[in-house]
Amino acid sequence: MHFEKDEVSLGDPSDRAPSIEDLIEGSVQLGSLPTIFHQINEAVENPESSFAEIGLIISKDTALTARLLKIVNSSFFSFSSKVESITHAVTIVGMVQLRDLALATAIINKFKGIPNDAVNMHSFWQHSIAAGLAGRVIGVYLKEANPERFYVLGLLHDLGRLLLYLSIPEDMSRVLIKYSHGGLLHEAENEILGWDHAEAGGRLLRKWNLPDRLVEGVLYHHNPSRAPRYPLEAAVHVADILAQALELGNSGERYVPPLDNEAWKMLGLSSSFLSSVLEQVERQASEAVKVFL
Repeated sequence: MHFEKDEVSLGDPSDRAPSIEDLIEGSVQLGSLPTIFHQINEAVENPESSFAEIGLIISKDTALTARLLKIVNSSFFSFSSKVESITHAVTIVGMVQLRDLALATAIINKFKGIPNDAVNMHSFWQHSIAAGLAGRVIGVYLKEANPERFYVLGLLHDLGRLLLYLSIPEDMSRVLIKYSHGGLLHEAENEILGWDHAEAGGRLLRKWNLPDRLVEGVLYHHNPSRAPRYPLEAAVHVADILAQALELGNSGERYVPPLDNEAWKMLGLSSSFLSSVLEQVERQASEAVKVFL
């Protein structure tokens, strides 16, 4: 995802955007993830941790507890009876799955407060949530043990774009001018900046010490067949395109990006499955937005 200098038109040298390294290191306002997430993660990674111990950690944060119980009791899971405690939620949802949902809520909260004149945040998260739902349906179809990780991937795939609007708004104005002449937004980012929101997002997740699967899934979501270690995370590429096609929210792209045929083949999805994904995402999207935002 790096480009040679002679392949990138950056305009006047005085107008050049910062390097990707400077952008990530300079993102002071994003800092690190909340301490409680790292406590949850450490407990999940410890084979001696019990459901009760993880439940106790989560329960220290009343806002997180309320949000997770709201998610667990929504159509996202469709349990037959109400889940009333975090310990019960950990028991029936799973440690890793609940950790990933805690991550999703922590990151959404991290970006709250971005003014709508920079980017329509409701539309942005609506698209991201729709991509997450599509990714989760694909994960279930593939019989993945933790389909929530595909939800988290969908939720995070365009996170780098928020970082760009927050950190280099003037450069993003130049990107949007380039984009107005045609093509795809991430192509305009590459031409003006020398890198795009996918690389920015992937590097931000790496700075936060998140799992390599998430980092690589975000980093390669526009060209998943290049992913060196975790090609299955290509599900987020397909999920992104499905969310775009459904016109559920928008993260800035006005066109549906081209599908990577190798990613589609690798996932082994049938054309008949496509209508099922679209139907489930449309059915769950409006409630999921209310639950997660």
